[in-house]
Order: sequence, then structure tokens, then C-alpha cells
Amino acid sequence: MSQEEMGIYIFCAIQTNEDDQFCSIEIEGEERETFTIRYKDAAMVAAEVPMKIYHPKKQNLLMHQGAVARVMEQKDTVIPISFGNVFKSTDDVEALLENLYPQFETLFPAIKGKIELGLKVIGKKEWLEAMVKDNPQVEKMATAVKGKSESAAYYDRIQLGGMAQKLFASLQSEIKEEVFAPLEEQAVSAKANDPSSEKMLLNASFLIDRDQEESFDQKINEAHEKWKDKVEFNYSGPWPAYNFVNIRLKVEEG
Repeated sequence: MSQEEMGIYIFCAIQTNEDDQFCSIEIEGEERETFTIRYKDAAMVAAEVPMKIYHPKKQNLLMHQGAVARVMEQKDTVIPISFGNVFKSTDDVEALLENLYPQFETLFPAIKGKIELGLKVIGKKEWLEAMVKDNPQVEKMATAVKGKSESAAYYDRIQLGGMAQKLFASLQSEIKEEVFAPLEEQAVSAKANDPSSEKMLLNASFLIDRDQEESFDQKINEAHEKWKDKVEFNYSGPWPAYNFVNIRLKVEEG
């Protein structure tokens, strides 16, 4: 039986002048040690794994995120690398590091000692339904639809959907003004990403100084206190700066 070809999986880049040691990881049932591959004051945190395509299944994604989170506990300058990058050898990773180093020189000071926090604001079903019901235009249209046959009400239903969307958009902008804007002022940088579900009113990421986390949590709690009857807050982190660092790696074949 032929020996399995091994490759080098990379998790994240760190700023360091040492050969740092991090914990081992479990990838698809196998335990693998992590190690660093260095160039100047930059290093990739990597593990030797079978050379193949790793699919972004939940377990694999959690393994990747977990490894990066553990590096973050020890290091204050962590550049996340997207999931699933496997290289043929440590030489290839060194060449990549050398290639990316000019970008890292700019990024390291920008993200040193900073963390990313995520906030999703999801409208409670009862509140959203009450808002739609209490809107006189929507109510009028809904009544009109009820009194007609399926085919006759088709265009009315489209209009009703359009009105509900308009109402939802106004709720999103209200949340952006009332919740996102004050938090954005506290953060080094902030992003309002596209909502990932139909009841989501805000999907935001904030880059903050690590030592500001407590006061930022306080701001989140104040906003939640004000809105808790209408919405749910899903607050996550700390993460490395996933939404504020744009390094896309393409593993070349051949």
C-alpha cells in the first residue's frame, strides 16, 4: 500500500520572533501537532495533514476556528487565513509568507491587540407580526386579499409582500441608527454585513481594542436592555479580524 502523501495545512499568520508552540488539533479523526513556519517577524501556524481537499463541513470549520481561537489566547496579532488551504511543503508556505509579507507589514500594526466581535439582531416573530398588523396600509391590503379568490388576489399579494418588505427595511434602518451607530463610535472599525436570515435586522462586526472589550460589552447590554422585548441579540467573539482582513489564498495546483 502506498504511503499517504502529506501536505501542510495553514490556520493563521501571527507576528512573532520565536518558534511558538500551540496545541495539537484533531482533523477528520486524526490528532496533528501544530507548528510555526517563519519568515522575518511573521509566521504561519500550520499542521502536517494528508494532502487532499478538505470540505467545509461543520466539524472541519469548527476545528479551524478553534485552532485560531487558541492561538489568539497566546498572541495579540493574529491574521486569520480562510479555511481549507493545504500546501505541498513547508518551502511552499515559506514562499507564500515571503509573498504576503508586504501586506503583513501593513496589517500587523493595524490589528495588533485588536479583536473582532459580532452582533446579530433578530426580530422577535410576535413583534414583527404586530408591526405588520398595526400598519394601516398593510392591514387594508391584507383585508382586500382575504376577500378575493386565489387568482384574483395574486397581484394584491405581491403588493402586500412589497409593503411588508418596505416596513422591514424601515425597521432595519431604525436598528442601524439606534444600535449600530453608537457601537460604531466605540469601535476602531465597524461593518454592517448583509443579513443572513429573513428576520435579521442587523448583522454587524466590530473591530475593537482588546482592552476595550468590557466597556463595549456594557454598551451592548445597554442596547439590549432597551430592545429586549422586540428583538434578540446574538453577540459573539472574540474572533480574529475575519471581517476586516482581506487575504484570499489560492492554492496553486501542479
